[in-house]
Amino acid sequence: MTGRLVDGAAWSSALGEEVRYRAWVPAVRDGERCATAYLLHGRGDDLEGWSRVVPRLEELVDRGLVPPLVAVVPDAPWSGRGSWYVDSRFTGAPAGRPVETALVRDLVSHVDATYPTAADRSHRLVGGCSMGGAGALSLLLRHPGVFAGGLVLSPAVYDPLPPAHSSARTSGAFGRGDDRFVEEVYAAHTVEGLLAGYARAGDLPVRLFLAVGEDEWRNPLPQDARHDLDRVAAAVHDRVRRADGVSSRLVVLPGGHGWDVWEPAFAAGLPHLLAALAPGCAGAEPHEGRRGPSHQGPCRCR
Repeated sequence: MTGRLVDGAAWSSALGEEVRYRAWVPAVRDGERCATAYLLHGRGDDLEGWSRVVPRLEELVDRGLVPPLVAVVPDAPWSGRGSWYVDSRFTGAPAGRPVETALVRDLVSHVDATYPTAADRSHRLVGGCSMGGAGALSLLLRHPGVFAGGLVLSPAVYDPLPPAHSSARTSGAFGRGDDRFVEEVYAAHTVEGLLAGYARAGDLPVRLFLAVGEDEWRNPLPQDARHDLDRVAAAVHDRVRRADGVSSRLVVLPGGHGWDVWEPAFAAGLPHLLAALAPGCAGAEPHEGRRGPSHQGPCRCR
């Protein structure tokens, strides 16, 4: 499948500046519309990290395992590259920014206006690794009207509070005013907080593909063992799959906290999600969520 890599920028009225991104855009016929995947990088990383999956994506499209797909990787430099993809109200240095709004409203609108996308939730995914995995889970459950599926890899989702060493406590992402970390602010982004917000969003089913390495980094303090990411992923999966409207699959892969896990997880998770969310594109039957079919009407990807 012939495609091209594009470095672009979307003006964000929420931020008052541009959001830089890299996109893989397939060659399509006139009038053809594609699904879209937004891929979020981890803490301290940038848009280069996800570039390594482009050959995997091209292979998946060439083999007919996924339809032609626009893949968008936004760069997130805010809060010292520790924004956690939330709208921060921290006023210290560096000041928090409305990153969630910038991505969900401004970037998505720009992408749909610029590239040949099917601009509806059933053709739109969000994914991420580590901090980006936490961001993907958060954006999916907080905005099910925008995204219908989440590719959640080694998610740094801590419950009820992050461990002492976590940048979630120091970057200001979950701060307010002069305080870098406020427990009440963080509570809205725990699994329970996210599911409570999702339940209020209405009758919109979502689908998750969770992946984690069997040799993830171990927290050195015994009291923080529950925050080891293999345990975190299992706990997230166990909780979300019990929620009305949420379907989840968990896989544990050989490897640690890195691309030896995330690249094969991407290759496995993307077909799994697209086959259920936009079944006509991948030749699979519609997934019956607990609130009914997750895709209605004819596929618009072809």
